[in-house]
Amino acid sequence: MAKMAIEELLEIEEIKNLRMLYSHYYDGVEVEKLVDLFTDDAICEFGPNFGGDWVGKETIRANYDKFARDEGEIHSVMHATTNPWIRLIDEDTAYGRWYLLDIITDPERENPLGLFGIYDDVYKKIDGDWKIHRTRIDFLWPQRDFTGIREDVHA
Repeated sequence: MAKMAIEELLEIEEIKNLRMLYSHYYDGVEVEKLVDLFTDDAICEFGPNFGGDWVGKETIRANYDKFARDEGEIHSVMHATTNPWIRLIDEDTAYGRWYLLDIITDPERENPLGLFGIYDDVYKKIDGDWKIHRTRIDFLWPQRDFTGIREDVHA
């Protein structure tokens, strides 16, 4: 494995923080802050069960508003994102994958696990800040819709 410069590690840490903020803002139903984490031309590829591709911030805002509010109270769902694998492609582009554990906090629910998946992301640096440019969820459980590693991103 090649050594990374400290600057590269700092960029990776910024991207990790971006994905962590995504979870906090979604779970806290802070839709405006959540949407600000995306590029203007972002695409969320969430499959037919979650509205297909959401293209552009306005569509992303409307869909997150609907889904986040449909979940119920603040923190009714907790997105636990783990195992980050982030590669810097160039100065303004990065690729990342994360494990997703979706936990339902309803005390009446016997099984708190909502789903397991993998986020597959492309990040772009806009005006010095990393933003989510594309995100996809590969669902692993309870339904399985696994696409695998994004082919259009090269190291």
